[in-house]
Amino acid sequence: MGSKSDTRRLPPGQYLTDKFPVLTYGASPRIETKVWTFEVKGLVKQPVTLTWAEIHRLPLARVTSDFHCVTGWSRLDNVWEGVRVRDVLALAEPLPEARHVMAFCYGGYTTNLPLEAVTAENVLVAFLHDGRDLERDHGGPARLLVPSRYGYKSAKWVRGLELLAEEERGFWEVHGYHSNADPWTEERYSF
Repeated sequence: MGSKSDTRRLPPGQYLTDKFPVLTYGASPRIETKVWTFEVKGLVKQPVTLTWAEIHRLPLARVTSDFHCVTGWSRLDNVWEGVRVRDVLALAEPLPEARHVMAFCYGGYTTNLPLEAVTAENVLVAFLHDGRDLERDHGGPARLLVPSRYGYKSAKWVRGLELLAEEERGFWEVHGYHSNADPWTEERYSF
């Protein structure tokens, strides 16, 4: 792992910051953990809905990763803690025809990803950031963490995943942002 000033770890067009800017479309929803749930539905053998207590019974994982925002900033060496998405998906048993995922969130936000992207070992439903509960403005109590993509794929206030056979575009993707969002190839926009 390089230092926090290691610019070799910056994708093209990115600049380094130690801050963690808050970028959100609309108001940050307030979700209490006593009513929070996480649902897996769509092309699965058994749809699953987990409460806050139930999801915390799954094995916890810690991931250190860089975070790259489509607006141009990057923050290195973020420490995230939560549960691996692939462990949550295993409970629902995805069907063989499932190839894509739509993440859906409190507040109405959605984002799409290939199933293979969300089943990587470093993809989490994250509850902690740098040792602290995830702040509301950063998606607390839980957000998706997909380190291989721009930040808009790490959906804030996540409440579930729908498995799909075909790709469907989410909120930012419908508004011109790239569906794949690889920061290393600057997949910022779909045009």
